[in-house]
Amino acid sequence: MADQRMLQFVSVPRDMPEKRAPNLRKQDFNEIYAEYARAKAEEQAGRCSQCGVPYCQSHCPLHNNIPDWLRLTATDRLQEAYEVSQATNTFPEICGRICPQDRLCEGNCVIEQSGHGTVTIGSVEKYITDTAWEEGWVKSIAPSRERTEKVAVIGAGPGGLAAADALRRKGIQVTVYDRYDRAGGLLMYGIPGFKLEKQIVQRRIDQLVEGGVKLVLNCNVGEDITFEQLRQEHDAILIATGVYKSRDLRGPGAGAEGIVRAIDYLTASNKVSLGDTVAEYESGELNAKDKKVVVIGGGDTAMDCVRTAIRQGATSVKCLYRRDKANMPGSQRETQNAEEEGVEFVWLSAPKGFADQDGKVSGVMVQKMRLGQPDASGRQTPEVIEGADYVEDADLVVKALGFEPEDLPGLWGQPELEVTRWGTIKADFRSHETSLPGVYAVGDIVRGASLVVWAIRDGREAADSILAKLDEAAAASVAAE
Repeated sequence: MADQRMLQFVSVPRDMPEKRAPNLRKQDFNEIYAEYARAKAEEQAGRCSQCGVPYCQSHCPLHNNIPDWLRLTATDRLQEAYEVSQATNTFPEICGRICPQDRLCEGNCVIEQSGHGTVTIGSVEKYITDTAWEEGWVKSIAPSRERTEKVAVIGAGPGGLAAADALRRKGIQVTVYDRYDRAGGLLMYGIPGFKLEKQIVQRRIDQLVEGGVKLVLNCNVGEDITFEQLRQEHDAILIATGVYKSRDLRGPGAGAEGIVRAIDYLTASNKVSLGDTVAEYESGELNAKDKKVVVIGGGDTAMDCVRTAIRQGATSVKCLYRRDKANMPGSQRETQNAEEEGVEFVWLSAPKGFADQDGKVSGVMVQKMRLGQPDASGRQTPEVIEGADYVEDADLVVKALGFEPEDLPGLWGQPELEVTRWGTIKADFRSHETSLPGVYAVGDIVRGASLVVWAIRDGREAADSILAKLDEAAAASVAAE
């Protein structure tokens, strides 16, 4: 019977969950996709071809067992589907919402390559775990025995929380330190609610706290507590700070009022959505209402910024990108959503400076570009078209040019903590241990700005390495007695 419900791609078309109309969804910060109904989830999961070599699984950083949980969903064995999904992914309902499936699992689906339209893997993944929460299938963190070893995690983003979850389930005493007033990192403050509603993140944080993970918030390591203190008080340390230093733009007028960083803009918007009062939002500094907005950049952060500006009531929103649409690094799905909501994309355009009036930005000086020869990565290099400059009017300019690592060895007084030439922390590819014994690092602070799913993978792997080292030390201690 199970086999009869699969391989339905030849007769059943691909069908995403219903998407709210642009004129409705741009009025609020709620998620734009509806939930699958049970029958529709089973139908869409049944389109899976159950291929012998599942490229969806091999192209997932977590190597999720996608064909199996699709088959279990299609055959009305949803609780088992959840258990298979949760076995390899700490936060499947989050990945189902924000992973760029078009570049990972769905983009490599065999039936997509054959022209039948990919299986809607992300939407089914989201449905499985949302249902698990509703049905009470999500188990509390309840270690079978408590251990005395202590681990400090610096950074409450996806990598740090995934590691904390894995360590705590083995009875390790885990404390997570974070500079912000809420845990979650970019899941809470960087990604807007229309992609990831905050109660979804908070639900996981509450699960960790109820399971015994301690959170120390509003704590800046290097200022409120020293790194050396943490090393003395814990058996291992995991660095999962992410990368928060924004890449900058130079040029005439770069210091004008009204030119802001994407991270500041998105954090303010998310805090307001969470009910906080943000002075910079109230003053209009980080608020797009009634303004002509220009966002510079072509990645997922830029898409988050333009779609936020639409919802804040901007009079116009334009996105400047120096390459064309085909060469954008961000998700094509997000670009389409932005276009539907009224964002205008200005392709092959790069800023060379800013116009201002009385110190306030009034426009972006734009150079028109063309694509030349491919560079070392294979992407065509943008070249300036001489004499085609113009000024794009703007009252608010958001710089979404990516992120770089902070100087952690300098900030923490740890010159022995080795970094790469890009400033990211050097860590062993498999164990994630750094040049400092007992200190591990995961996520963007090692990889550079990357995906949430990679941070989760790193966090889980590092937790395994830390556990192995602690077990080894415990065994040596017993043997010595």
